[in-house]
Amino acid sequence: MQPVIEQYSAILQGHEPVYRTTLGEAYCGDSLALLDALPENSVNLVVTSPPFALQRKKEYGNKEQAEYVDWLAEFARKVHRILTADGSFVLDLGGSYEKGTPARSLYNFRVPIKFCDELGFFLAEDFYWFNPSKLPSPIEWVNKRKIRTKDSVNTVWWFSKSEWPKADVSKVLTEYSDRMKKLLQDPEGFYTPKVRPSGHDIGSSFSKDNGGAIPSNLLQIPNTESNGQYLSGCKTTGAKQHPARFPAKLPEFFIRFLTEPGDVVLDIFAGSNTTGYAAEGVERRWLAFEECREYVAASSFRFLRKEVDSQTMQALYSEITAGRSVDLSQYTAPAQMQLR
Repeated sequence: MQPVIEQYSAILQGHEPVYRTTLGEAYCGDSLALLDALPENSVNLVVTSPPFALQRKKEYGNKEQAEYVDWLAEFARKVHRILTADGSFVLDLGGSYEKGTPARSLYNFRVPIKFCDELGFFLAEDFYWFNPSKLPSPIEWVNKRKIRTKDSVNTVWWFSKSEWPKADVSKVLTEYSDRMKKLLQDPEGFYTPKVRPSGHDIGSSFSKDNGGAIPSNLLQIPNTESNGQYLSGCKTTGAKQHPARFPAKLPEFFIRFLTEPGDVVLDIFAGSNTTGYAAEGVERRWLAFEECREYVAASSFRFLRKEVDSQTMQALYSEITAGRSVDLSQYTAPAQMQLR
Protein backbone atom coordinates (compact mmCIF):
# COMPACT_ATOMS: atom_id res chain seq x y z
CA MET A 1 0.00 0.00 0.00
CA GLN A 2 1.53 3.33 -1.06
CA PRO A 3 1.41 5.88 1.79
CA VAL A 4 -0.65 9.00 1.23
CA ILE A 5 2.42 10.96 2.33
CA GLU A 6 4.32 9.90 -0.79
CA GLN A 7 1.37 10.10 -3.17
CA TYR A 8 -0.14 13.48 -2.29
CA SER A 9 2.35 15.75 -0.51
CA ALA A 10 4.35 16.32 -3.68
CA ILE A 11 1.18 16.99 -5.70
CA LEU A 12 -0.38 19.47 -3.28
CA GLN A 13 2.40 21.97 -3.87
CA GLY A 14 2.37 24.90 -1.47
CA HIS A 15 -0.01 23.05 0.83
CA GLU A 16 1.98 21.25 3.51
CA PRO A 17 -0.10 18.88 5.65
CA VAL A 18 -0.90 20.09 9.15
CA TYR A 19 -0.43 16.55 10.41
CA ARG A 20 -0.11 13.06 8.98
CA THR A 21 -0.74 9.55 10.25
CA THR A 22 0.18 6.17 8.78
CA LEU A 23 -2.73 6.35 6.32
CA GLY A 24 -3.72 9.97 5.98
CA GLU A 25 -3.01 13.68 5.89
CA ALA A 26 -4.94 16.69 7.18
CA TYR A 27 -4.60 20.05 5.41
CA CYS A 28 -5.58 23.54 6.47
CA GLY A 29 -6.83 25.78 3.69
CA ASP A 30 -9.59 26.63 1.24
CA SER A 31 -10.99 23.37 -0.12
CA LEU A 32 -11.57 24.94 -3.52
CA ALA A 33 -7.84 25.55 -3.91
CA LEU A 34 -6.88 22.20 -2.42
CA LEU A 35 -9.25 20.35 -4.75
CA ASP A 36 -7.60 22.08 -7.71
CA ALA A 37 -4.24 20.68 -6.55
CA LEU A 38 -5.48 17.07 -6.77
CA PRO A 39 -5.22 15.14 -10.05
CA GLU A 40 -8.27 13.91 -11.93
CA ASN A 41 -9.73 10.52 -10.99
CA SER A 42 -7.62 10.28 -7.82
CA VAL A 43 -10.20 9.94 -5.00
CA ASN A 44 -12.62 7.04 -4.54
CA LEU A 45 -15.01 8.64 -2.07
CA VAL A 46 -15.77 12.14 -0.84
CA VAL A 47 -17.94 12.11 2.28
CA THR A 48 -18.65 15.34 4.09
CA SER A 49 -21.09 17.47 6.04
CA PRO A 50 -20.84 21.11 4.98
CA PRO A 51 -22.13 24.05 7.03
CA PHE A 52 -25.90 23.97 6.58
CA ALA A 53 -27.97 26.85 5.17
CA LEU A 54 -29.41 27.89 8.52
CA GLN A 55 -31.08 31.22 9.30
CA ARG A 56 -28.91 31.79 12.37
CA LYS A 57 -25.21 32.31 11.73
CA LYS A 58 -22.88 29.76 13.33
CA GLU A 59 -19.28 30.28 14.45
CA TYR A 60 -17.97 27.78 11.88
CA GLY A 61 -19.53 29.80 9.04
CA ASN A 62 -22.61 29.09 6.96
CA LYS A 63 -24.21 30.62 3.88
CA GLU A 64 -27.69 32.12 3.55
CA GLN A 65 -30.26 29.90 1.85
CA ALA A 66 -30.54 32.16 -1.22
CA GLU A 67 -26.88 31.64 -2.15
CA TYR A 68 -26.27 28.24 -0.62
CA VAL A 69 -26.94 25.91 -3.56
CA ASP A 70 -24.68 27.83 -5.96
CA TRP A 71 -21.99 28.09 -3.26
CA LEU A 72 -22.04 24.35 -2.64
CA ALA A 73 -22.07 23.60 -6.37
CA GLU A 74 -18.63 25.25 -6.68
CA PHE A 75 -17.18 22.51 -4.50
CA ALA A 76 -19.23 19.75 -6.14
CA ARG A 77 -17.97 20.67 -9.60
CA LYS A 78 -14.37 20.21 -8.43
CA VAL A 79 -15.27 17.00 -6.56
CA HIS A 80 -16.66 15.55 -9.79
CA ARG A 81 -13.29 16.10 -11.51
CA ILE A 82 -11.17 14.34 -8.87
CA LEU A 83 -13.46 11.33 -8.35
CA THR A 84 -12.60 8.00 -9.95
CA ALA A 85 -15.00 6.73 -12.62
CA ASP A 86 -16.70 4.47 -10.04
CA GLY A 87 -16.36 6.99 -7.20
CA SER A 88 -19.04 8.49 -4.96
CA PHE A 89 -19.84 11.78 -3.24
CA VAL A 90 -21.83 11.47 0.00
CA LEU A 91 -23.31 14.69 1.35
CA ASP A 92 -24.98 15.08 4.75
CA LEU A 93 -27.45 17.99 4.78
CA GLY A 94 -29.82 19.11 7.50
CA GLY A 95 -33.18 20.71 6.83
CA SER A 96 -34.22 24.25 7.64
CA TYR A 97 -37.22 26.55 7.86
CA GLU A 98 -37.92 29.74 5.93
CA LYS A 99 -37.07 32.87 7.85
CA GLY A 100 -39.81 33.90 10.27
CA THR A 101 -42.31 31.22 9.25
CA PRO A 102 -42.97 27.54 10.07
CA ALA A 103 -42.63 26.62 6.38
CA ARG A 104 -39.80 24.30 5.39
CA SER A 105 -37.03 25.48 3.09
CA LEU A 106 -36.47 23.51 -0.12
CA TYR A 107 -32.76 24.30 -0.39
CA ASN A 108 -31.58 20.77 0.43
CA PHE A 109 -33.85 19.34 -2.30
CA ARG A 110 -32.56 21.84 -4.85
CA VAL A 111 -29.04 20.53 -4.24
CA PRO A 112 -29.48 17.09 -5.95
CA ILE A 113 -31.39 18.68 -8.84
CA LYS A 114 -28.55 21.14 -9.40
CA PHE A 115 -25.84 18.49 -9.06
CA CYS A 116 -27.51 16.04 -11.43
CA ASP A 117 -28.94 18.42 -14.03
CA GLU A 118 -25.92 20.71 -14.29
CA LEU A 119 -22.81 19.02 -12.89
CA GLY A 120 -23.07 15.50 -14.29
CA PHE A 121 -23.70 13.57 -11.07
CA PHE A 122 -26.16 10.71 -10.69
CA LEU A 123 -28.29 10.30 -7.57
CA ALA A 124 -27.43 6.75 -6.53
CA GLU A 125 -29.71 6.77 -3.47
CA ASP A 126 -31.10 9.06 -0.82
CA PHE A 127 -30.44 8.18 2.82
CA TYR A 128 -31.96 9.56 6.00
CA TRP A 129 -29.93 9.82 9.18
CA PHE A 130 -32.20 9.62 12.22
CA ASN A 131 -30.53 11.01 15.33
CA PRO A 132 -32.74 9.98 18.29
CA SER A 133 -30.73 12.19 20.64
CA LYS A 134 -31.19 15.40 18.63
CA LEU A 135 -32.55 18.32 20.66
CA PRO A 136 -35.97 19.79 19.77
CA SER A 137 -35.65 22.48 17.11
CA PRO A 138 -36.44 25.04 15.90
CA ILE A 139 -37.23 26.40 19.36
CA GLU A 140 -39.82 28.91 18.15
CA TRP A 141 -42.05 26.39 16.37
CA VAL A 142 -41.40 23.26 18.44
CA ASN A 143 -40.80 24.37 22.04
CA LYS A 144 -42.58 27.72 22.30
CA ARG A 145 -45.58 27.64 19.98
CA LYS A 146 -45.71 23.82 19.78
CA ILE A 147 -46.93 23.76 16.19
CA ARG A 148 -44.20 21.56 14.67
CA THR A 149 -42.56 18.27 15.67
CA LYS A 150 -38.89 17.80 16.45
CA ASP A 151 -36.68 17.77 13.35
CA SER A 152 -34.43 14.76 13.96
CA VAL A 153 -33.60 13.52 10.44
CA ASN A 154 -30.86 14.72 8.08
CA THR A 155 -30.93 13.93 4.39
CA VAL A 156 -27.77 12.18 3.20
CA TRP A 157 -27.44 12.30 -0.59
CA TRP A 158 -25.34 9.59 -2.25
CA PHE A 159 -24.15 10.94 -5.59
CA SER A 160 -22.06 8.97 -8.06
CA LYS A 161 -19.92 9.91 -11.04
CA SER A 162 -21.45 7.15 -13.17
CA GLU A 163 -24.56 4.99 -13.06
CA TRP A 164 -22.47 2.11 -11.70
CA PRO A 165 -20.42 3.28 -8.70
CA LYS A 166 -18.40 0.87 -6.59
CA ALA A 167 -20.67 -0.48 -3.82
CA ASP A 168 -21.01 -3.67 -1.79
CA VAL A 169 -23.92 -3.89 0.63
CA SER A 170 -22.54 -7.13 2.08
CA LYS A 171 -19.92 -4.98 3.85
CA VAL A 172 -22.56 -3.15 5.92
CA LEU A 173 -25.01 -5.89 6.88
CA THR A 174 -26.90 -5.36 10.12
CA GLU A 175 -27.75 -7.83 12.88
CA TYR A 176 -30.71 -10.09 12.22
CA SER A 177 -33.91 -9.48 14.17
CA ASP A 178 -34.87 -11.98 16.87
CA ARG A 179 -37.62 -13.28 14.59
CA MET A 180 -35.15 -13.87 11.75
CA LYS A 181 -32.73 -15.64 14.12
CA LYS A 182 -35.51 -18.07 15.10
CA LEU A 183 -36.29 -18.67 11.43
CA LEU A 184 -32.65 -19.49 10.67
CA GLN A 185 -32.50 -21.94 13.58
CA ASP A 186 -35.62 -23.85 12.45
CA PRO A 187 -36.79 -22.77 8.97
CA GLU A 188 -39.43 -25.49 8.50
CA GLY A 189 -40.88 -25.20 11.99
CA PHE A 190 -41.02 -21.41 12.03
CA TYR A 191 -42.07 -20.47 8.51
CA THR A 192 -44.05 -22.03 5.66
CA PRO A 193 -43.20 -20.66 2.19
CA LYS A 194 -46.21 -19.21 0.43
CA VAL A 195 -47.29 -16.75 -2.23
CA ARG A 196 -48.02 -13.30 -0.80
CA PRO A 197 -51.13 -11.28 -1.84
CA SER A 198 -48.85 -9.25 -4.14
CA GLY A 199 -48.04 -12.44 -6.03
CA HIS A 200 -44.45 -12.53 -4.77
CA ASP A 201 -43.34 -16.11 -4.09
CA ILE A 202 -41.19 -16.36 -0.96
CA GLY A 203 -39.43 -19.69 -1.20
CA SER A 204 -36.98 -21.55 0.99
CA SER A 205 -34.12 -19.19 0.03
CA PHE A 206 -35.73 -16.70 2.42
CA SER A 207 -34.28 -18.72 5.30
CA LYS A 208 -30.67 -18.63 4.08
CA ASP A 209 -28.13 -17.18 6.54
CA ASN A 210 -26.30 -14.42 4.68
CA GLY A 211 -24.40 -13.20 7.72
CA GLY A 212 -26.75 -10.33 8.43
CA ALA A 213 -29.68 -8.30 7.15
CA ILE A 214 -29.53 -5.79 4.33
CA PRO A 215 -29.69 -2.32 5.90
CA SER A 216 -32.34 0.19 4.95
CA ASN A 217 -31.69 3.76 3.82
CA LEU A 218 -32.84 4.98 7.24
CA LEU A 219 -29.72 5.09 9.40
CA GLN A 220 -30.42 5.32 13.12
CA ILE A 221 -27.21 6.61 14.70
CA PRO A 222 -27.22 8.65 17.93
CA ASN A 223 -24.83 11.58 18.17
CA THR A 224 -23.97 11.29 21.84
CA GLU A 225 -20.18 11.17 22.12
CA SER A 226 -19.33 12.22 25.66
CA ASN A 227 -15.84 10.81 26.01
CA GLY A 228 -13.01 9.61 23.82
CA GLN A 229 -9.67 11.00 22.76
CA TYR A 230 -11.05 14.00 20.91
CA LEU A 231 -13.04 15.49 23.79
CA SER A 232 -10.37 14.45 26.28
CA GLY A 233 -7.71 16.23 24.24
CA CYS A 234 -9.80 19.38 23.92
CA LYS A 235 -10.34 19.43 27.67
CA THR A 236 -6.65 18.83 28.40
CA THR A 237 -5.36 21.55 26.08
CA GLY A 238 -8.23 24.02 26.29
CA ALA A 239 -8.82 23.63 22.55
CA LYS A 240 -12.14 24.71 21.08
CA GLN A 241 -14.43 21.79 20.27
CA HIS A 242 -16.05 21.82 16.85
CA PRO A 243 -19.75 22.59 17.51
CA ALA A 244 -21.21 20.47 14.68
CA ARG A 245 -19.62 17.02 14.78
CA PHE A 246 -21.28 13.96 13.31
CA PRO A 247 -20.82 10.48 14.84
CA ALA A 248 -18.03 8.29 13.41
CA LYS A 249 -20.47 5.53 12.50
CA LEU A 250 -22.12 7.74 9.88
CA PRO A 251 -19.08 8.16 7.59
CA GLU A 252 -17.90 4.67 8.56
CA PHE A 253 -21.06 3.16 7.07
CA PHE A 254 -20.44 4.77 3.68
CA ILE A 255 -16.69 4.13 3.76
CA ARG A 256 -17.28 0.40 4.29
CA PHE A 257 -20.14 0.36 1.75
CA LEU A 258 -18.50 2.31 -1.09
CA THR A 259 -14.75 1.66 -0.81
CA GLU A 260 -12.17 -1.07 -0.32
CA PRO A 261 -9.04 -1.15 1.88
CA GLY A 262 -6.41 1.06 0.28
CA ASP A 263 -8.93 3.35 -1.44
CA VAL A 264 -8.73 7.11 -0.84
CA VAL A 265 -11.42 8.91 1.17
CA LEU A 266 -11.63 12.72 1.30
CA ASP A 267 -13.58 15.12 3.52
CA ILE A 268 -13.64 18.68 2.15
CA PHE A 269 -15.30 20.20 5.25
CA ALA A 270 -13.40 18.09 7.75
CA GLY A 271 -14.10 20.00 10.97
CA SER A 272 -12.95 17.64 13.75
CA ASN A 273 -11.96 15.05 11.09
CA THR A 274 -14.40 12.34 12.07
CA THR A 275 -14.23 11.05 8.49
CA GLY A 276 -10.44 10.64 8.53
CA TYR A 277 -10.65 8.85 11.86
CA ALA A 278 -13.31 6.46 10.53
CA ALA A 279 -11.30 5.84 7.36
CA GLU A 280 -8.11 5.05 9.26
CA GLY A 281 -10.00 2.61 11.45
CA VAL A 282 -11.04 0.52 8.44
CA GLU A 283 -7.68 0.73 6.60
CA ARG A 284 -8.56 3.33 3.98
CA ARG A 285 -6.20 6.11 2.99
CA TRP A 286 -7.65 9.53 3.72
CA LEU A 287 -7.31 13.27 3.16
CA ALA A 288 -8.96 16.00 5.22
CA PHE A 289 -9.42 19.64 4.19
CA GLU A 290 -10.43 22.23 6.78
CA GLU A 291 -10.13 26.02 6.73
CA CYS A 292 -9.79 26.63 10.49
CA ARG A 293 -6.36 25.66 11.87
CA GLU A 294 -7.66 25.39 15.44
CA TYR A 295 -10.19 22.79 14.37
CA VAL A 296 -7.54 20.86 12.42
CA ALA A 297 -5.13 20.96 15.37
CA ALA A 298 -7.75 19.65 17.79
CA SER A 299 -8.80 16.91 15.33
CA SER A 300 -5.35 15.34 15.76
CA PHE A 301 -6.44 14.14 19.21
CA ARG A 302 -8.69 11.54 17.57
CA PHE A 303 -5.68 9.56 16.38
CA LEU A 304 -3.60 9.53 19.57
CA ARG A 305 -3.23 6.38 21.61
CA LYS A 306 -4.80 6.51 25.06
CA GLU A 307 -1.35 6.17 26.62
CA VAL A 308 -0.22 9.52 25.20
CA ASP A 309 0.27 11.80 28.23
CA SER A 310 -1.14 15.31 28.57
CA GLN A 311 2.25 17.01 28.13
CA THR A 312 2.83 15.33 24.78
CA MET A 313 -0.72 16.13 23.74
CA GLN A 314 -0.23 19.79 24.60
CA ALA A 315 3.11 19.90 22.79
CA LEU A 316 1.63 18.42 19.61
CA TYR A 317 -1.28 20.85 19.69
CA SER A 318 1.07 23.79 20.19
CA GLU A 319 3.26 22.68 17.28
CA ILE A 320 0.27 22.47 14.95
CA THR A 321 -1.31 25.77 15.98
CA ALA A 322 2.08 27.44 15.57
CA GLY A 323 2.02 26.49 11.90
CA ARG A 324 4.39 23.53 11.89
CA SER A 325 3.69 20.18 10.24
CA VAL A 326 3.55 17.20 12.62
CA ASP A 327 3.97 13.48 11.97
CA LEU A 328 1.62 11.67 14.35
CA SER A 329 2.44 8.15 13.21
CA GLN A 330 4.55 7.34 16.29
CA TYR A 331 1.69 8.36 18.59
CA THR A 332 -1.20 6.70 16.77
CA ALA A 333 -2.88 3.34 16.44
CA PRO A 334 -5.76 2.18 14.22
CA ALA A 335 -9.17 3.10 15.60
CA GLN A 336 -10.29 -0.55 15.49
CA MET A 337 -13.96 0.35 15.17
CA GLN A 338 -16.72 -2.10 14.32
CA LEU A 339 -20.07 -1.30 12.76
CA ARG A 340 -22.81 -2.78 14.88
